[in-house]
Amino acid sequence: MAAWTAFLLAFSALLPIINPLGSALVFLGLVGKAPPALYRSLARRIAVNNILFLGAIEVLGSAILSFFGISLPIVEVAGGIVISAIAWGVLNENDSGASVRQKQEETVELNDSRFSVLNEKLFYPFTFPITSGPGTLVTMLTLSAHISRRTLSSNLLGHSGIFAAVVVVSVLVYVCYAYAPIITTKVSRSTAHGILRVIAFIMLCIGVQIAWNGLYVLLKTLF
Repeated sequence: MAAWTAFLLAFSALLPIINPLGSALVFLGLVGKAPPALYRSLARRIAVNNILFLGAIEVLGSAILSFFGISLPIVEVAGGIVISAIAWGVLNENDSGASVRQKQEETVELNDSRFSVLNEKLFYPFTFPITSGPGTLVTMLTLSAHISRRTLSSNLLGHSGIFAAVVVVSVLVYVCYAYAPIITTKVSRSTAHGILRVIAFIMLCIGVQIAWNGLYVLLKTLF
């Protein structure tokens, strides 16, 4: 039961932040015209990198917070604010291509690269920050710290649930990235942006909830 609860919590938090469909549009814009086999190869390796990357953050999350002396409520407040800010920015975009252009500018060096060097970009920028950005890291740190303060059995089950959510979301990333050219022909940019806004609203609610959980604990210590 603890594993299932952790899975649902992690999946509902990671899906709108990673946003496989929206990230696939950015991925398509950076890779450009390429054989389907290349898209599938890159997508498979990015998905594996994402699992390893987020898995490491999950395992080391509580240790990182302990090393810097950061408490869970502080992480929840700061992380909730970051997540809410990202979601608010997406909700207030007037141009449906703004998010795509912003990430393309962040990784502008890829525009003049040859396909032979795309493999060198698998971690940066394809895995980080296009697939899993700062908001994802904050969410993983928060989930890891929250699970780690439970009993040993619940701790293990909780971490397994979070890792399962990471795997499922990464599989969705693979599907969206591998078939990005096909997806863009089936889904218009305006439709994708509408879906992105709905997901962003969910992300905003998650961010506010996370921030409130931390703020509630901090206020209890004062009053």
